Amino acid sequence: MPDSNYDVVIIGAGNAAFSAAHAAVEQGSKVLMLERAPEEEYGGNSRFTAGIIRFAFDGADDIKRLVPDLTNEQLAKTDFGTYTEDQFYDDMFRVTSFRTDPLMCETLVGGSKEAMFWLGERGIKFVPIYGRQAFEIDGIFKFWGGLALESWGGGEGLVDQHRGIAIKEGVEIVYGARVYELIYDGHVVSGVRFKRNNKLEEVKAKAVVIAAGGFQANSEMRTRYLGPGWELSKVRGTRFNTGDGIKMALDIGAMPFGNWSGCHAVGWELNAPEYGDLAVGDQFQKHSYPFGVMVNADGERFVDEGADFRNYTYAKYGRAILGQPQQLCWQIFDQKVRPQIRDEYDIRQVTKVTANTLEELVEKLEGVDPVQCLKTLKEYNTAVNTDIPYNPNVLDGRCTEGLEINKTNWANTLDEPPYEAWATTCGITFTFGGLRVSEAGQVMDVDMAPIPGLYAAGELVGGIFYFNYPGGSGLISGAVFGKLAGTSAGQAASS
Repeated sequence: MPDSNYDVVIIGAGNAAFSAAHAAVEQGSKVLMLERAPEEEYGGNSRFTAGIIRFAFDGADDIKRLVPDLTNEQLAKTDFGTYTEDQFYDDMFRVTSFRTDPLMCETLVGGSKEAMFWLGERGIKFVPIYGRQAFEIDGIFKFWGGLALESWGGGEGLVDQHRGIAIKEGVEIVYGARVYELIYDGHVVSGVRFKRNNKLEEVKAKAVVIAAGGFQANSEMRTRYLGPGWELSKVRGTRFNTGDGIKMALDIGAMPFGNWSGCHAVGWELNAPEYGDLAVGDQFQKHSYPFGVMVNADGERFVDEGADFRNYTYAKYGRAILGQPQQLCWQIFDQKVRPQIRDEYDIRQVTKVTANTLEELVEKLEGVDPVQCLKTLKEYNTAVNTDIPYNPNVLDGRCTEGLEINKTNWANTLDEPPYEAWATTCGITFTFGGLRVSEAGQVMDVDMAPIPGLYAAGELVGGIFYFNYPGGSGLISGAVFGKLAGTSAGQAASS
């Protein structure tokens, strides 16, 4: 049983929540974290990620600072490139159709490198993403798409590192504690009420940070805000992110903000379970589609698979798949691109078919019109401009010509068997709508005034992402706004 004398209470135990905890401790605060999940499932959505983090960096020196174990040999054969703040801004505005809130975006981008160094100083370890974000060409690994590092051990490693640091800092963590209400007198938030072991409890605090995720695991809220059909999507991550944190803030007059009808949703194994499986993690995702072809149940292509680097399309193509007949598609590849296909395609828990001819393949694609599918694939093969060289490290411009939906990059003919295809549906990651916060991370009310004692971070902060999302931005958003909210809450508590 926690005592009742805390400076800061944090709701949640994912990357954003732990970042807030570290920052509050730096301000001298006594911190309590209340995690809805049992201990064996703690970590929120962060635990289900690959741990990839997008941040602005100026070259190999910044990478070396974050990965001090990098050898000179590794540095010599690696082109990390640069990813400047201007590039990060450009990506944020481009993929959100210029709807990202400028101040929120400035906070995120401008604080990204500082937050990474800060995490590193706390003890979080990072490694280069050689296996997924860099292909070897002429003996050099060239990183692409603005991503270079992931947390050691992926998402599970990230939250485990966070927790170990927090425990050493003296942070108390209570599991199985579902916070259902803020203690609010009409002016100041002074604690929370929660349910644990079928008992209602409350704890007082000088400041509260909500970092409890979005509402993606709540099928009713998905359908209400995202639209009809979203109750049919799989949930990539935790089953505990049901919008409780958002609702309790709205109940006391917090301002809703952001893209409430938008979300991060990806291509996901067709027969994956309803919620994320910690034993599999993020391996149900299917993210090598830029190098292949996707067909729906009608046997037709429905998106430009090579419109951009995967990092800039995968978070919106889940919605596109959900909109197809039977909410499914098949991703099809031949052996030319097999070396570029990610490891997630080779796990045991996949729905996969293999064939030596396209005629044989289309008959094996369950739920797909084989006649139209064969016609689609043959028309695609004829339309590929093979005069343009193929290069998976860049936007190579290798395209199709004359199709209703052309492929813009990485168009390869399907002509080297055996052909392989994977069944895919939509997996929702997190929702984009949430709460409005100030530049100090304080939750704003519907009159645009800060609510004393209440702060927020993570997926439930609205206004950052609209329609789409640059890969790796979620974890850095959690770190940046978690650090901001924890610092502000700690300072408020001390004053």
